Amino acid sequence: MDRLVIQGGSPLNGEVQISGAKNCVLPLMAATLIASGRHSFSNVPHLRDIRTMQSLLAHMGATSQHNHILQIDSSDIHTLEAPYDLVKTMRASVLVLGPMLARYRRARISLPGGCAIGARPINLHLKALEQMGVEIDLEHGYVVGRAKRLRGAVITFEQVTVTGTENIMMAACLADGVTVLKNSAREPEVVALADYLKRMGAHIEGAGTDEITVTGVHELTPSSCEVIPDRIEAGTYLVAAGITGGILKLKGCRPDYLQAIIQKLSEAGLSIESSGDSIEVRRKGKIRSVNIETHPFPGFPTDMQAQFMALMALGSGVSLIKESIFENRFMHVLELQRMGADIDLDGRTAIVRGVRKLSGAPVMATDLRASASLVLGALAAEGVSEITRIYHLDRGYEAIEKKLSAVGAKIERVRG
Repeated sequence: MDRLVIQGGSPLNGEVQISGAKNCVLPLMAATLIASGRHSFSNVPHLRDIRTMQSLLAHMGATSQHNHILQIDSSDIHTLEAPYDLVKTMRASVLVLGPMLARYRRARISLPGGCAIGARPINLHLKALEQMGVEIDLEHGYVVGRAKRLRGAVITFEQVTVTGTENIMMAACLADGVTVLKNSAREPEVVALADYLKRMGAHIEGAGTDEITVTGVHELTPSSCEVIPDRIEAGTYLVAAGITGGILKLKGCRPDYLQAIIQKLSEAGLSIESSGDSIEVRRKGKIRSVNIETHPFPGFPTDMQAQFMALMALGSGVSLIKESIFENRFMHVLELQRMGADIDLDGRTAIVRGVRKLSGAPVMATDLRASASLVLGALAAEGVSEITRIYHLDRGYEAIEKKLSAVGAKIERVRG
């Protein structure tokens, strides 16, 4: 099993190219099931989750080629099932449910897995599909959906759900009539999916707001698009500059996607300047302790909570970090404590008392963003850290050790 060995204490300086967003690519890949033919996506990173989705689509009959341009041919879909062994490690597999029901009127998918950061049930997806005329059964750990024809409906999500919004938006593209999605997710990845569906011929209005209207059409046709930059990767490298006291220029960004992150990092003492598609970040003096609470976009993203906590571990005071999205997203706390962080938990709030230094230690990644927080802590720590179970990291960060090495980090991937 691969691991990362990091010698901390080196300020990071230089340029980092931000990759395409994994959380944009996965729903785009699922959307290829709606329209028969060849789809093409540029700026696609090489990540474990994308390979998993490729395998899932291949199981269904799609073929694909990937060299930062991902081409998927969905002309020969012959299996309308997503089996457990392919979807157990990636919750985004649930995104094939809506497209399969839209095009084929039936689907059988395993209940999804992924990071162990909370229950994240798909009941909101299933309830919405039932409103659209889908008969849903749970059989031996599988969701089985059948419909004679999907029909438009007014659907109000009980809570904001990104994958739920994406799934139902895709299903509605081929439904009879008009579907209105209320309390929809507003994330940039949702907007990017809507834009691609419109390129395919879908009629969608309101993406990026909390109410999306989809007017069903008879069929969609394949198209192509460029994947948006990964705002979470960009946020992680912003923290990397701050926690090590270096100066980084991030290229290929969308600063408008990062406003909540930039605001809190600025409060913490980082100087951040944006110009076009680039951001330059440096730290001014000590790290200041600030409070955050995670919220759906445009609020502070839950996917940046662990990384921000690593920064706050070296703050000059006390920081309160409240996790309002997932109920089990503090598993990185124990590992940061092994590096000398002073953190207490009170329900969904972490009380982080800044310490003068972190110390290198052997630590274990528990999920994707937790693993990023451990890398950040290790970069700032005195001594050597060894991070195991980094397959989590490989799900969402393209060539992270190469990008960090190029800007001065002493980091090595040890195979085996």
